[in-house]
Amino acid sequence: MARDEEILDLIELLLTAEIYNQHVHLNVNDLTPVAREVYGIHSMDGERTPVVVAESALQRVLGIPDAHLRLDKHPLTMYEEFGHRLRITSLPAGLTWFVKNGGLPRIRKNPALAWYAHEQDPSLDISYAEVREVNPRFEDSRIYLDRRISRMLAEDDKIRSGLDLIIISAPEEVEQTIDDIICSPDQINRIIKLKVALEYLEFLKQRRVYEIGKLLFIGPPGTGKTSLAFALTRVLHMPILEVRLSMVTSQYLGETSKNIDRIFDVARELSPCILFIDEFDFLAKSRIGDDHGAMKRAVNALLKNIDRISLIRNKVLLIGATNHPQLLDEAAWRRFDEVIPFDLPDIVTRELILRRLLVDSTTECDIRKVAENTENFSGADLKMLVREAILSALIDGRTEPTCDDLTKGELLITARDENKARNWY
Repeated sequence: MARDEEILDLIELLLTAEIYNQHVHLNVNDLTPVAREVYGIHSMDGERTPVVVAESALQRVLGIPDAHLRLDKHPLTMYEEFGHRLRITSLPAGLTWFVKNGGLPRIRKNPALAWYAHEQDPSLDISYAEVREVNPRFEDSRIYLDRRISRMLAEDDKIRSGLDLIIISAPEEVEQTIDDIICSPDQINRIIKLKVALEYLEFLKQRRVYEIGKLLFIGPPGTGKTSLAFALTRVLHMPILEVRLSMVTSQYLGETSKNIDRIFDVARELSPCILFIDEFDFLAKSRIGDDHGAMKRAVNALLKNIDRISLIRNKVLLIGATNHPQLLDEAAWRRFDEVIPFDLPDIVTRELILRRLLVDSTTECDIRKVAENTENFSGADLKMLVREAILSALIDGRTEPTCDDLTKGELLITARDENKARNWY
């Protein structure tokens, strides 16, 4: 069976390469991530060149040595000794063989194959548009992001100091998806608004509608502020630049303002992107009192840069997050187009979160009862509860958590909160 799957892997790559080479309207996003790696596509810049399937790449990416020997008896493949390359000899016959030998599920995940299969046989009922929509985009890959960063550094090495202050993640590296999060109707509406704004950027720019895309997430810890910010990188197909203001504050206070300027410079250079500023209250706090002059300048630098950044003009989505909104002064509040609250989940939401977390388990426990017992638990608390329940089951040699396991998880969170409230002095 493993050998049959390897043959299908190889034939899929050969078919895809031939389709891509013969039909120049197809582009890199019509190739699967594995195909791009085998063909050695690392950039969308420059002239579109034919792709080849080299044995060395098949061994490096798929771990298949001597691929030509695996296909030695296949009537539709050819091995070129010069260059050690493999080819398919007939696309129509190759597609027919592929479908008959179990390749249809693969076609439904491969845009180039889906397009060609639909052209050859519409009865297969394959939607090229749907397949392409769910195929990971090349622009979402770490390879693409690293190329952009390298180009930025080649053009301006000064940008390096700003990069050192930021954690940058490509969409493909982000584990959170919007499906993993229980969003409120209000939060969903804000996401839809952002997607529409990005679709009509030029229209909005022409009408000078710029007050879109500066969001402030407020709420207690563990309510999903960071999770939603990261999930948006996959929804909007933008890399996320994560900044913690406590990490930006230099021991040399005069450098803090410069550090803030550098961060926003990187965001503009790397756009379209999401600039996520966590711990927003660390600098943009109430300026009542006799603050250090350098810190005041840092706050002013932050506010000035927020004024100058724009989703419509610069394709930078700015998200600030804070657990302490009461510390922000009016000048900070005014900079944001929208303030999105993240409240502790109510009983209905807690039940939804628990069911989502236990979707792969067959526990017979009353989830509604667990939701009733976990008032004031955050989403992060519920995630920890389920984690502890699963570990408790595994320790006992079981793979499914019981009610007792979930109760242990509840008690662990409760004990943790009690310890957190203790005063040792």
